[in-house]
Amino acid sequence: MRKHYLITGGAGFIGSNYCAHLLENGQKVTVFDNLSRMGTESNLAWLKTTYGENAFDFVKGDVRDLSALQSVMKEIDVIVHLAAQVAVTTSVSDPRTDFEINALGTFNVLEAARLSKENPIIIYASTNKVYGGMEDVRVNSNDRKYYYEDFPSGIPENQLLDFHSPYGCSKGAGDQYMRDYHRIYDMRTVVFRQSCIYGTRQFGVEDQGWVAWFVIAAQLGKNITIYGNGKQVRDILFVSDLCRAYDAAIENIDVAAGQIFNIGGGPKNTLSIWKEFCPILEEYLGKPIPTTASDWRPGDQPIYVSNIQKANDLLKWQPQVTAREGIEKLFDWVKENKELFE
Repeated sequence: MRKHYLITGGAGFIGSNYCAHLLENGQKVTVFDNLSRMGTESNLAWLKTTYGENAFDFVKGDVRDLSALQSVMKEIDVIVHLAAQVAVTTSVSDPRTDFEINALGTFNVLEAARLSKENPIIIYASTNKVYGGMEDVRVNSNDRKYYYEDFPSGIPENQLLDFHSPYGCSKGAGDQYMRDYHRIYDMRTVVFRQSCIYGTRQFGVEDQGWVAWFVIAAQLGKNITIYGNGKQVRDILFVSDLCRAYDAAIENIDVAAGQIFNIGGGPKNTLSIWKEFCPILEEYLGKPIPTTASDWRPGDQPIYVSNIQKANDLLKWQPQVTAREGIEKLFDWVKENKELFE
């Protein structure tokens, strides 16, 4: 059944990929984006070139503007709320802007949807940063990586919330508003606490999108800074698998509404940031990569791995792209599009 999707932040990395996914499946899409992030204009141009100028609607707008959101809320079946300030370091240096985009912006999306009377499905891209440093979780390490002593399947959704950094607070506020608007107003909200998402059309920078940043920097011959000891572990999820997860929640909204899901690569798709990722990247590059060591950054978890069993149980979803397959896809895309980064 054809639906009308509104994607906030739809010209960003995840947004442009999901927009393309929807267009290929015959859906109607409105992209809402202020084009402030690096790469968004390139992604928008790519969408228009690939699918046609009139294949989707584009509205240049900001989620901090409630009236702008209300103007695009008519006859919307699904909202995928991706617009955000996404860097922990930026939130530390400018916490007010971080709050206004992430907390107030998410509140505006909810209010615009509530006031529209359309009762759209709302998918919210939250973050594993809502769990904070998880100091109560026992962590150990070997010579390559950190690992959980008590959570071999990763961190479940009932882990204690402990917002850390202004970014964690602002995204966590949106996370909890989404959950409560389901309880209070019976709105069909779904929260995805996303781990490390990576893939093509990602213009990663040092402060955000580390997999893409490492791949881009390596191919451009730029020095890469390793914060901490390089043994930090993340579960990584290729963007096409995330698109499938969004689809699964929408298709199963009767069971997904009001739920929170940890979404990432899970235990089968984990890498230590440098001790394990480096050899793969150097293999593709064919030479060593220059690095610089630096201190740990605020809010940087030594390990985060998502327990994705709930998504498997309720949505029948699990990743299909392995870490090595995804990194190779990203590496090849960057290689073919170097001019976008130079």
